[in-house]
Amino acid sequence: MSIPRLKSYLSIFATVLVLGQAVAAQAVELPDFTQLVEQASPAVVNISTTQKLPDRRVSEQMPDLEGLPPMLREFFERGMPQQRSPRGGRQREAQSLGSGFIISSDGYILTNNHVIADADEILVRLADRSEMKAKLIGTDPRSDVALLKIEGKDLPVLKLGKSQDLKAGQWVVAIGSPFGFDHTVTQGIVSAVGRSLPNENYVPFIQTDVPINPGNSGGPLFNLSGEVVGINSQIYTRSGGFMGVSFAIPIDVAMDVSNQLKSGGKVSRGWLGVVIQEVNKDLAESFGLDKPAGALVAQIQDDGPAAKGGLQVGDVILSMNGQPIVMSADLPHLVGALKAGSKAKLEVIREGQRKNVELTVGAIPDEGDEQATLAKSNTERSSNRLGVSVAELTDEQKKTYDLKGGVVIKEVQDGPASLIGLQPGDVITHLNNQAIGSAKEFTDIAKALPKNRSVSMRVLRQNRASFITFKLAE
Repeated sequence: MSIPRLKSYLSIFATVLVLGQAVAAQAVELPDFTQLVEQASPAVVNISTTQKLPDRRVSEQMPDLEGLPPMLREFFERGMPQQRSPRGGRQREAQSLGSGFIISSDGYILTNNHVIADADEILVRLADRSEMKAKLIGTDPRSDVALLKIEGKDLPVLKLGKSQDLKAGQWVVAIGSPFGFDHTVTQGIVSAVGRSLPNENYVPFIQTDVPINPGNSGGPLFNLSGEVVGINSQIYTRSGGFMGVSFAIPIDVAMDVSNQLKSGGKVSRGWLGVVIQEVNKDLAESFGLDKPAGALVAQIQDDGPAAKGGLQVGDVILSMNGQPIVMSADLPHLVGALKAGSKAKLEVIREGQRKNVELTVGAIPDEGDEQATLAKSNTERSSNRLGVSVAELTDEQKKTYDLKGGVVIKEVQDGPASLIGLQPGDVITHLNNQAIGSAKEFTDIAKALPKNRSVSMRVLRQNRASFITFKLAE
């Protein structure tokens, strides 16, 4: 064998040896969860609930479970009404199943609100298979956290960590009761932190790839130190089952909620009184921003904290108390964590200039906003190059929406307005960052709009405002 060929073989052998050592080293470094599970499992509980529904005959409406696998059929049958009523029908009982964990030796338990919602009876099963009824201390639907209490002394308790210290890529472990299988252990990594979900404005969720299924809800999420860093809450799925994306409520958020429920029975959150929206590329261009970032103020509530503090429609909020607002959803997370009466220092972009606004945070009001309707207007129409006919607002409309100006769309023809989804009845208050005082002003501004450049428009629909962008290519 020639010397060069021998050297080549030796080089290949050395490379394979190094790779083998690296793989072996990596295998040695993989975490072992056995000690964590042994220590934590006694404080993880199974939660089952029962909700009694009005008597009626339901036998003819029972779902057909034939053809399902035995395990799934048994699972669904457990949730079916079973008790007979005196008239021969069935006393219907809605049942749910979830998980929870003990946070104090005297029996306080954290779980999800949706696990115990509307329950008439809550039953907690401990690791030693003993069962006891739980008392509901309080719930917070906005964060999906509930606090329960069972009678006991010297109960096993979990250590609580700091979810704010979590980073993407860290190992995490879940313990719960998927499909009723108590103390099931699954593992994965943190996929992202600070995630915002639709209709979940006040929780910066922890995203993981830990397998979560029905029954895991309310159970703990651990770091490798055996500390609880989150409450497993929900999954993203298109199939109805786990698809690699699950979400947990940060324990920092959950404990703040828990402490407020324990002391006062309800949760208080900070509130600005604004409607915000995401700043996309086109909006960023129209407001003169270097890149999409911040929260765009689309609407301000009368006499709310933002209105009193001098915040204006069209302001783009870039930071609050030194914390950057990268996505618009970052703002509710930060504001909600403040107490009423706290000071908030906002950095905003207004008409292309950076400004500082300081205001006092208010308390979030109870849910249930009134809906306003548009009054009819018989004023003269004004046509323009956007493909809409508009009319000036009546005094009644201005009073209803607390507007000094603006126009209402009477008709949408073929053109840019139709393409961007404008509808009759929409109120336009700003066009190309300029306030609209009359139908003539609207027409004049529309005539001067630039071509092939993003232009913003503020539209009020059903008492809710938002900015939209479009380009005129003509």
